[in-house]
Amino acid sequence: MNTSIEVLPKLLATDIIKFEPSDVEAMMDHHDLSENSKKIIRAENLAPLSLLSRLHNSYPQHSLFRRRSAPIFSKGKNKYSGLSGFRKICEILKQHGIVLSDIKERELFVEVYAFLATKHILNTIDWNNYQKDPVFQLVFPQPNMINKEVVKKYSRIGDDSERMKMVVAYREQTNPHDGKQILNRPSFYSEEGEFEAVDGGQHKYPQVFLLFDKTTQGCYAYCTYCFRHAQVRGDEDMFIQNDVNQVHEYLRNHKEVTDILITGGDAGYMPYSRLNEYLGPIMEDPDLMHIRNIRIASRALTYEPSVVLNSKYDDVLKLFNKLIDHGIQVIWMAHFSTPKEFLNISTLAAIRRLRANHINIRSQSPMMNHISLFMDDYGKVDIDKSSKNWIDLGHILMMLGINFHSIYCARPTGEHDYFTAPLADMDKIFGKIYRNLPSLGRPSRYITMTSSAGKTSLMGTVEVNGRKAFALKFNEARNMKWMDRVFLAEYCEEENTIEKLEPFDGGEYFFKEDLAQIERDLKEKYDKSEKLT
Repeated sequence: MNTSIEVLPKLLATDIIKFEPSDVEAMMDHHDLSENSKKIIRAENLAPLSLLSRLHNSYPQHSLFRRRSAPIFSKGKNKYSGLSGFRKICEILKQHGIVLSDIKERELFVEVYAFLATKHILNTIDWNNYQKDPVFQLVFPQPNMINKEVVKKYSRIGDDSERMKMVVAYREQTNPHDGKQILNRPSFYSEEGEFEAVDGGQHKYPQVFLLFDKTTQGCYAYCTYCFRHAQVRGDEDMFIQNDVNQVHEYLRNHKEVTDILITGGDAGYMPYSRLNEYLGPIMEDPDLMHIRNIRIASRALTYEPSVVLNSKYDDVLKLFNKLIDHGIQVIWMAHFSTPKEFLNISTLAAIRRLRANHINIRSQSPMMNHISLFMDDYGKVDIDKSSKNWIDLGHILMMLGINFHSIYCARPTGEHDYFTAPLADMDKIFGKIYRNLPSLGRPSRYITMTSSAGKTSLMGTVEVNGRKAFALKFNEARNMKWMDRVFLAEYCEEENTIEKLEPFDGGEYFFKEDLAQIERDLKEKYDKSEKLT
């Protein structure tokens, strides 16, 4: 039978590496975990030896469980932020014989966007081979991210104030609010008849309300491909919610909302007291009975798992369990891009602690060049290597009881061209991922890209009258009726953005006129809300 699927190499009994309690202690020391975290891991059985063995022996190429070399950053600061933090890291690396190239170019990226890295994520990087480590690409600015002409202009400016003027001007060219996100800000008439804008909300799709609270504006570390760089950078037009009661009032008037997605920044930053302000009334108020799910959008499991491995987090876990007992599910929306992000003692233990408290974890992340998509020696997309990253990731998700929610394309913001690849190649990668994972372990939707119209899935290719075409379908849309139709786009070997694909056989996409009217109406509401500020 021709299965055309990847299989793990056969292991002999003599090849199996077994773990002892002393190995767990060594791993906790290696990652410089606090005594509080160590106590929780031991008491709650968050690192069972059998699981460590199974994960490590299945995926030794990704595992950090046996790493024994002294970590470079364990005794240093917990976080390194901004230009000063980046320079401090470079200084520490230099003391260990590691000298990063193209410093001026990397510093330009830091000034345009941001930089933040935790001790934890720095110590998961293989500094003996850092140039090829996907996590290094995930958090460190790289040469060729920004156009060379822009880099040259920046390098020629000696005056700090003039250089910052150039940086600010360049930010405007990076499409900071792609997909016309600013139009997603909701507004409503209060009980007193006053027109109000929910400044820290987005409500683009009927069932889901996005909450950008004042406490979730930061991140634990910054992804180099960040799609919300305007938000984490603190631009004046960012989304930020101060008034808890206003959110409740809005939700009482929108019974179609079933899910609150707490995001930012990072929802992991919201303290218990603030969470309880938002979520307590949802359990008690009859007018909020329509809320079914609370989604926590966080990369803490990758960047700062010690947040969960702390007795200070106990109250949050109790609140989550109380919600679950009221029929309101808590879903932790994680973002894992590479298998190695899981296979360290801290992340594994944090995942198991959330799961032990009945929290459903789902992983969604973009397919990004240099991080989770790879080129061959000839500059072409390496389909096999790229799909293997995701297949391994999918199997590890299953082993840890995490749902594989989705894979999506790079959004056209920031340094989009550095991270993206042709849709035709991404479709081939996704196809291989899909057929190599069992049905329960596959992404819940086809590879997707966001635009103002909605989330469009690339279903694959079809042949029509001897011509190849992409088959597309909305899985979320500004008008939900658009989701009922499959539509075709001209096949293109080079295009990397779905909304730039041409309609098959010319003409316009069926939703274009409707979308234009919706956007005009939303712009009118947005302009009205702006007059309130």
